[in-house]
Amino acid sequence: MSGTDQREHSGAPVPGTAPSLPLLRCDGLVRRFGERTAVDGVSFHISAGETYGLLGPNGAGKTTTISMIAGILRPDGGRVELDGRRVDAHDPEAKRSLGLVPQEIALFDDLSAEENLRFFGSLQGLRGADLRARVAATLELVGLSDRAKDRISEFSGGMQRRANIAVGLLHRPRLLVLDEPTAGVDPQSRNQILESIEQLRAEGMAVLYTTHYMEEAERLCDRVGIIDRGRIVAEGTRRELVAQIGEHDRLVVRADGPLDAFAATVGTLAGVREVHVGTGSIDVVVDDAASTLAAVVDAATSDHVVVTGIEVREPNLEAVFLHLTGTALRDRGD
Repeated sequence: MSGTDQREHSGAPVPGTAPSLPLLRCDGLVRRFGERTAVDGVSFHISAGETYGLLGPNGAGKTTTISMIAGILRPDGGRVELDGRRVDAHDPEAKRSLGLVPQEIALFDDLSAEENLRFFGSLQGLRGADLRARVAATLELVGLSDRAKDRISEFSGGMQRRANIAVGLLHRPRLLVLDEPTAGVDPQSRNQILESIEQLRAEGMAVLYTTHYMEEAERLCDRVGIIDRGRIVAEGTRRELVAQIGEHDRLVVRADGPLDAFAATVGTLAGVREVHVGTGSIDVVVDDAASTLAAVVDAATSDHVVVTGIEVREPNLEAVFLHLTGTALRDRGD
């Protein structure tokens, strides 16, 4: 089973236990700007330990939705509940469980990374030894311990983004909201950011993630909501979304031997939809590549075919996004 499939199944309730209540619940969110409705009835939820990807083209309503979740904007309709409490723009207590990391870098250039974190930590009510310990631990998490004393102005763009994430993590929120955290960063910083998010998820933090890099959504997100023109047009795991548009896995089996007979045998296997014979290979359309692979190999052995290579091609979120919105994710970035 692939890493993606393992992640998709990891959220299933353990037999004999009750499923956890959502940490974040958005119900029927509406936000208007004059006569324009930017968000039109958006509903979704996120549980502890889950990473939820909110994907959509420019102007789809992602940033407005995030602003309502963070209590920056008040909804014209619907409600946001975080950790069992309704989020309101004028109730700071409701936002203590949330850490927001915006697209823009919100740091002081003339202060060091450590000084920035101490300043923002003090605004969050942290003091003394607790503040010092959290600053050190957070810088370690984002891979900046060795640059703690350096000024932000000396950091690369990727390092500044990692420091920005550290600020959002200082008060140990239960939900971390990340809006395009890897936009324009170097490969090293990008990988460090993704690894940090995976670690936070493993520790039970809920993450709301927006990105224009589909491979990041594939790697990180347990579920994805695709928003377009202010509405959620599809939601689910990668496999559920792919199934909605009728896409299937493919096995390209390179082999030597009687391929026509081999293809006929493979066509009778459970989960096989189509088989096409090519030059030195067969192309097999299946419901689930992982569960069919062993049977295909067994069929090769029984038909005296020597398999020289197998390529598994799984449909991805990019195909779903293109089908639902009519554009590739990066064609119209925020």
